[in-house]
Amino acid sequence: MRLLATWLVNALALLAIPYLMHSVSIDSFGTALLVALVLGLVNTVLRPVLVILTLPATVMTMGLFIFIINGLLFWAVANLVQGFHVAGFWAAVGGALLYSVISWTLSTLLLQK
Repeated sequence: MRLLATWLVNALALLAIPYLMHSVSIDSFGTALLVALVLGLVNTVLRPVLVILTLPATVMTMGLFIFIINGLLFWAVANLVQGFHVAGFWAAVGGALLYSVISWTLSTLLLQK
């Protein structure tokens, strides 16, 4: 049940991003649900591998390279899912940062035990 609630919170966070950034657009709530699912799968499977492979760059930049990895994954999902559009790489980095802040805030407020 908590997994379903987290999925819905992430979809709501994705729907909020186009109101704050005009370089990111999403067509519908169904698209937001699909993007939240794909983004969750990509972050679960690919992100740990990328973090390990880019560990030297992450250490050299004192952890800031993680923002680049998050932006690349956000951009990749935008290229995979129809109806989810990101204008460019830096828009993806900003969108990923905004997405993480909004989803963390919503999950903190709505999913407290």
